[in-house]
Amino acid sequence: MILLHMIGGLTSLTSGAVALSSPKGGNLHRKVGMIFVYAMLVMSTSGAVMAAQIPERVSVIAGLLTFYLVVTALLTVRRHGRGFPWMDVAATVFGLAVVVLAIVFGITGSNDPAGPPPALAFIFGAVALLATFGDARILLVRSLPWHQRIARHLWRMCLALWIAAASFFLGQSDEFPEALRIMPLLCTPVLLVMLLMVYWLVRVLFTQWRPAYE
Repeated sequence: MILLHMIGGLTSLTSGAVALSSPKGGNLHRKVGMIFVYAMLVMSTSGAVMAAQIPERVSVIAGLLTFYLVVTALLTVRRHGRGFPWMDVAATVFGLAVVVLAIVFGITGSNDPAGPPPALAFIFGAVALLATFGDARILLVRSLPWHQRIARHLWRMCLALWIAAASFFLGQSDEFPEALRIMPLLCTPVLLVMLLMVYWLVRVLFTQWRPAYE
């Protein structure tokens, strides 16, 4: 399980970096993006299972939230809008389950001073709640304007990548060689993902940008 988690994590970080830097909408972006999706699903699932066995509550929430963000981001660009939207219903229910677990783990974690800060569970829960509101909106309107649909896909994928990057570079910083344990250096890729997410959100929502291939 650990080896599977490591392979999924390294693959997701590499493919995510390529997807962010490649022309949006092109063949490379699409193909590498699917590799990123599969790798993230493997990484998040295995991470949540291993965290549950310890147990490490905040990591369980992080894994479930990452899984949820990646799946719903993919559904955003793969939706056909026909028939009963059972996938959107399932996504909404899953998102609500993550919110409830985050609240429960946050409350119980406050009684464990040796564990991770319970505030992290509440933060992840707040993100899941925000995303769940978006899923509920999809159930009501069934379609979104182009720029809103791409923005929804973008922030969910980038936030999932940010969680993976933060877990690797910051959460596992003690596993790096001592010469590389320089916090500004380890923080750089984590901050870069967030900055690129903001850049692309602004470009998609507030300019006339369109990808090479829609």
